[in-house]
Amino acid sequence: MTTLVFDPSARSLAGGRTLVGGHPARMLRLTPAGARLVDAWRAGAEVGAGDGARRLAARLIDAGLAHPRPSGGAVTPADVAVVIPARDRAGELAACLARIGRCREIVIVDDGSREPETLRKLAALGEAARVIHQANAGPSAARNAGIAAARADILFMLDCDDTIEPDFLAETVALLEASPRDVGMVFSDVRLTGAESGVSTRYFNRFDLLFTNTLSSGLVMRREAFAAAGGYDEAMRDGYEDWDFSLRLARAGYRGLRLARPLYVYQIATAAVPSRSTDIDSKRLYAALWRYIREHHAESYTVPVMLKLWRQTRDGSGRVPLWKGVAAYLLALVLPDRIFNLMIAHLHRGARADRPDASCLRAAPAASPVTQS
Repeated sequence: MTTLVFDPSARSLAGGRTLVGGHPARMLRLTPAGARLVDAWRAGAEVGAGDGARRLAARLIDAGLAHPRPSGGAVTPADVAVVIPARDRAGELAACLARIGRCREIVIVDDGSREPETLRKLAALGEAARVIHQANAGPSAARNAGIAAARADILFMLDCDDTIEPDFLAETVALLEASPRDVGMVFSDVRLTGAESGVSTRYFNRFDLLFTNTLSSGLVMRREAFAAAGGYDEAMRDGYEDWDFSLRLARAGYRGLRLARPLYVYQIATAAVPSRSTDIDSKRLYAALWRYIREHHAESYTVPVMLKLWRQTRDGSGRVPLWKGVAAYLLALVLPDRIFNLMIAHLHRGARADRPDASCLRAAPAASPVTQS
């Protein structure tokens, strides 16, 4: 089971019926039963298996008012399969593997590596990881192949050039275990490294998700949620497949919960080591990729549905104003790709980390035509 550690910012008001604090600051009103649960959790009681308790715990964790701590429950990091798509980049892969720690299995899908050093390191892993070799088919195909080969029911997607903090798996798995079944995935805030530094806040909001991937690429998810979403789209080899998959999960009825600590470390590419994100920018692919997503999620990209989602998700978690989201959608419909791409490239200039003066459409590292990539 799981216990909660309350954030230092969390304060009880009105006789315990109101909680304030979190990151960003929020106010949460509690029922008498909810207030009694919070008092018990503050005293060290386990969250429990009841749906009401799990929903309240998930709200506290998502708001940053509390943080999960595993206490010998049935699901632990030892039940997690870590799936890593990789192509070359031997140094980054070694750093990635060194930070994983205890888990059930590590499945590396070699997506057509050509560098001799990478091939040597993969061959030397032995029983430390299961390595699947395939001809280059792109990250989506590699992730799907890795998940198909994995045996665990809890899956963690980790890119080979990213890393995690030592307690990432323990805390995310505890959050997933404490959550209702409609929580299909959990994720943490992101620490940026490489060409830029700072912290990027991730969050789940179905309206905002139409315009930017507000989640992290490093999802810890239930296998049943992956299956319901239909896997990653293997045709999306140029990028934004993570965003498309996030939309698939939401369409399948699942939601995600945020762990309000920057435990996932995201590598920002430099000019010396390009990535698909830099290719999207240099090749100006924003318009084409977002058009592909809109076409494959056409039921969500109509003005009536966007308005409905906006009304349903006005819980304080959103950052994209209604007018800005609809404006981006309409501009993408009427502007030539060249003009739209120039507009988005201009928006992407500047720091990716959270800043007090940052526009709500500049959060990153999210795949998006209207935010940073």
